[in-house]
Amino acid sequence: MLRLASHFKAEAAVLQAAAIETWPDLAALTDGDLRRLASSGRASEQRLIKLRGQARLVVQVGLEPEEAALLLYAGIATTQGLAEASHHQLLVQLGRLERSLTGMAPPRVDGITLQRWIRQARQAAARPPN
Repeated sequence: MLRLASHFKAEAAVLQAAAIETWPDLAALTDGDLRRLASSGRASEQRLIKLRGQARLVVQVGLEPEEAALLLYAGIATTQGLAEASHHQLLVQLGRLERSLTGMAPPRVDGITLQRWIRQARQAAARPPN
């Protein structure tokens, strides 16, 4: 089931109306599909593009939706982008982002987790497309 953050309410309604109910369904949408969904005026095409990026990180890399969302807000929008990311630079970016969102709470993403994500993205990027 596709669970989106509450600030994507309009996009969630449009996706549900189009029977797009899973992360793989969303990841498979083309630019034309997103444009068509946004043409109703109820959802933003840019926000749908972000959601598709999140879905592709979930499906292709195996991340949890919250992890993929965090990467999106840190500037990583594709599997290839994560595969090519600098471990150290991304760790710093994620740390800053998490501190801005949660204050001084301990970071949820540590170096080992980030290395695993990058390794998974590299493996996914090396696979031939379906």
